[in-house]
Amino acid sequence: MRFTDTFLEDIRQRLPISQVVGQYVAWDKRKSQPGRGDYWACCPFHGEKTPSFHADDRRGRYHCFGCSVSGDHFRFLTEHAGMSFPEAVEKLAGEAGMAMPARDARQEQQDAVRATLYDVMEMAAQYFEAALAHNIGARARGYLNERQVSPQMQARFRLGFAPDSRGGLKEHLAANGINAERQAAAGLVVNGADIAVPYDRFRNRIMFPIFDFKGRVIAFGGRALSSEARAKYLNSPESELFHKRQTLYNGQMARKAAQGGKQVIVVEGYLDVIALVSAGFEGALAPLGTALSQEHVGLLWRMSEEPVLCFDGDEAGQRAMARTCEIILPALTPGKSVVIATLPEGMDPDDLIREHGAGEFGQLIERARPLSEMVWSLETGDKAPKTPEARAALEARLRARANAIGDQNVRRHYQQAFDEKLRELFAPAYVRNSNRGARKTAGFSYSKAYKGRANSGAGRYGDSGLQIVASEALKNSRLVKPGPGREITAREAVIIMSLLNHPALVEKQIERLAALEFRSQAARKILSSLIDALSGEPEASSKMILQYLEARGFGGEIRLMRALLASQGIWQSGADIDLGDAETGLNHALALHYKSVDLNKELKSAELALGQDPSEESFERLRDIQNQITSV
Repeated sequence: MRFTDTFLEDIRQRLPISQVVGQYVAWDKRKSQPGRGDYWACCPFHGEKTPSFHADDRRGRYHCFGCSVSGDHFRFLTEHAGMSFPEAVEKLAGEAGMAMPARDARQEQQDAVRATLYDVMEMAAQYFEAALAHNIGARARGYLNERQVSPQMQARFRLGFAPDSRGGLKEHLAANGINAERQAAAGLVVNGADIAVPYDRFRNRIMFPIFDFKGRVIAFGGRALSSEARAKYLNSPESELFHKRQTLYNGQMARKAAQGGKQVIVVEGYLDVIALVSAGFEGALAPLGTALSQEHVGLLWRMSEEPVLCFDGDEAGQRAMARTCEIILPALTPGKSVVIATLPEGMDPDDLIREHGAGEFGQLIERARPLSEMVWSLETGDKAPKTPEARAALEARLRARANAIGDQNVRRHYQQAFDEKLRELFAPAYVRNSNRGARKTAGFSYSKAYKGRANSGAGRYGDSGLQIVASEALKNSRLVKPGPGREITAREAVIIMSLLNHPALVEKQIERLAALEFRSQAARKILSSLIDALSGEPEASSKMILQYLEARGFGGEIRLMRALLASQGIWQSGADIDLGDAETGLNHALALHYKSVDLNKELKSAELALGQDPSEESFERLRDIQNQITSV
């Protein structure tokens, strides 16, 4: 049903967005200002301890400064509460005391057809349920018992049995007033110009009803009991009610489970879902005999920011994983992704739970890997390429994967993640080994590690002596160019203040800090002194380090850095921030800093290539790198 802009705007005007969102979050009383329609809370779309989710009644919008989600009343209910758009409109119209608009005659006729089909599907479900309970369903019940599907689970999922008869269901429906046309429209009989007598589509099969998000039967899946059946599993055809790419088995119950905090877990088949639900994993669901579609991914993200996808550990499972990555990568947005669990080879979730118990499957879910790691694993096979040509090919494949991501911010972070992994993968073995063992060496000095690398001229590219000279394009970038006198930049300030306010991060980041090259001389001196302070007193507090720096004349610079970050609304490096959030902010700042150096190197190469070959391709490459520099 379509709604006019005026009707939707009336709802927005009548309902403050804080009232809508406030049903799902607890507003922070210290930070919110109700009198101004200004509300803050911990984001319901991602886990956090410091409120960064903002709702503005004056604008009728919400926005999270942590994960970047934003929208209006309707978007919140569809994205967070998992409602369809018409469901969200109907709910909010009721809260606003507004009547839903009347439907036109064509819509009324279409709804009447759909309502009749719902009745037909419900009648068929009851027929199958009765057959399973009858003597004729004894073999089907025996199979379910072998698969450890309890009577309670059979009732919960409304399992049934289609007798081995060409006309049992057809005759039952006809006796209840359902004509042949409606039976065919519901996909329950097979007919056609070359078929003299229509016959039941499902015969001698265990029946799995498929429900929509309102719990109505819209289709069936049938599992053959005979080994001679041409298809082990058979699904209903597409119909007015059923669209395979937009439907998930157990979707309606998984959505309720997700709203209650359960993990959404995507598996392959009906019995896998039932086994997981039986074991307590109530957020389990499955696509219907097809790979995940973009529509499926959208449905999953309405339930969970990060659903778990389960794949078999064999070659077929790896191929399915690769296809799924191709579907998901273009759709990624801030805060929306998947994690991937790989099953032991030759086992599905049902097998794993029956043989090893629910605890083993729970551990498998806990070990699920982020999508970025799985893409890396798929492209590298977790092995380092041996030749320069192979390395170049790997870089190209990873670049293509990252470039497939539509969202610019997510794409940039994937590029950074892959770049960091490539640097580690291609680093000489003695560099990797020395870095891994550095903190374990007795008498290890933070200051020596930093000064030794900083004074060697090696920079972040190891001991090659390579010197990076910034091009004019990078020097003049508004996001990396320092002020007069090479003042400390905001990015340098984030790095230093994160370390000052959270000294525990220095030990975690010492190798990266040793490779760091600040453009500001003052920033370099402050970082060196900060590391000196920790080298002399490893357990020094933030206050002690601050006194140490002030005693060496850096008090003014530190006050300026604090003011700079406050003026730009940068909070991730503050002393009151949780250590985990501070580490996330520091990693982000370091990644951007390194990315600037990488882009500078690429820019110099592109400028040289353009001078030697002033082609359209060379110009496009140069412009692409310049655009990336602007976005860093």
